[in-house]
Amino acid sequence: MPIYEYRCPNGHTFELFQKMSDAPAETCVTCGAGPVEKLLFPVAVHFKGSGFYSTDYGSRKTKAAKDADTPADKKADKPAEKSSSDAKPKPSPETG
Repeated sequence: MPIYEYRCPNGHTFELFQKMSDAPAETCVTCGAGPVEKLLFPVAVHFKGSGFYSTDYGSRKTKAAKDADTPADKKADKPAEKSSSDAKPKPSPETG
């Protein structure tokens, strides 16, 4: 039997073991207020196995190979290069 969670207008939350064919609860079991609201929660879905995208749930070997090919230190050690337009001196205004 599934467990359903409800919330009453006074803020109480409670769980009920109910068959799927049973009618939903109408009043709070704590204070008797109604109508109650059925709470819904998302479920976690994990797709595993062959046939899914290679970027989803990649193997550790693949991740380790990518990290070895492009180390983060390589970018940090490379000095910043200036473009040729930055290297040209700016003309000074001529006084006459």
